[in-house]
Amino acid sequence: MRKILIDAHEDIAYAAISFNRDYSKSAADIRMTEQFTEIPLWNGHAMLGYADWQKANVGIIFSTLFIMPKRYQTGNWEKVVYRNFQEASSLLQHQVDYYYRLEGDYPEQFIVLRNNSQFQNHWETLQKTSQNFYPIGLVLLMEGAEGLHHPKEIEDWHQKGVRIVGPAWAGGKYSGGMYEPGGLTDEGRLLLEIMLDLGMGLDIAHMSEQAVYQALDIYEGPVLSTHANAKSLLYGAGEERHLSDPIIRRIAERDGVMGVMPYNQFLVANWTKSFARDKVTLEHYVNHIDHICQITGSANHVAIGTDFDGGFGFPDVPVELISIGELTQVDAILASRGYNQEEINAIFAMNWKRILDRIFSK
Repeated sequence: MRKILIDAHEDIAYAAISFNRDYSKSAADIRMTEQFTEIPLWNGHAMLGYADWQKANVGIIFSTLFIMPKRYQTGNWEKVVYRNFQEASSLLQHQVDYYYRLEGDYPEQFIVLRNNSQFQNHWETLQKTSQNFYPIGLVLLMEGAEGLHHPKEIEDWHQKGVRIVGPAWAGGKYSGGMYEPGGLTDEGRLLLEIMLDLGMGLDIAHMSEQAVYQALDIYEGPVLSTHANAKSLLYGAGEERHLSDPIIRRIAERDGVMGVMPYNQFLVANWTKSFARDKVTLEHYVNHIDHICQITGSANHVAIGTDFDGGFGFPDVPVELISIGELTQVDAILASRGYNQEEINAIFAMNWKRILDRIFSK
């Protein structure tokens, strides 16, 4: 049986649209194309590519629709910024179109998973195949709901294939977020109500802690944090961005899952680019995974969510990583810390599989 990796957060459409990255190629090929450009200064060197996903046995990716408010634009090179909900909606549609175009252009490499039959068939294919060439399943994740003029519009996006929603990125109409704290708004509560009826997953990764507590009290559907690390290991840095120990416990109580990011700034307190790269390793990454396991009492609520190619890349990652392809080294580190193979499989794939079973069974 093939050992599968499910990555809960990759900004594929964002990077493809912003930097014209061709993800049917390898990360090395993409880097070669960008070597005389400023793209690596803006977004880091590419960590993703089809050959690299295959090397890491990536079978499913939560593939984002990411949009950025104009007020947080960091440079004129940013192409997914919006000033109003019409622009936000258009950018979201552009990214949905990108994923379906990727599927259409490379049907042997990518498939957008839209229903339970597709999902279960894809999982069975992943288990049976012994080849190094197979399609990667894409599950569409809306990272920030500011493109919805009204909460009811999420029904249309569900029809388009979106299965997971993070109501906020910076914060705004539906929820407080990492830059703009606050709770759920009335529209945010209505959005969660409609999402629940549709069986969608709720991604709390960029929501403010106040909004997360409120959402966990009222949302009875699948709850997940696709890409956030343990706040206590960062000594409180990123106050609204990472997971406090009480939030970790609450998510586990809801049988939720938390994806951990291998990004140096989110692994080591007070990290800056002036650090020698070899000071940050996959051991630091596993520290965050292990912390969640210790807090929750099991390996059932933590997994992987890289956030690769969404604002950072090589070399601002643990020293062992050249691309996502080397992430399999986490297996041996977990084993050295006493995790058995069933627990390691849960962290690499089966915890996310449990969440996806719930989402697609609706």
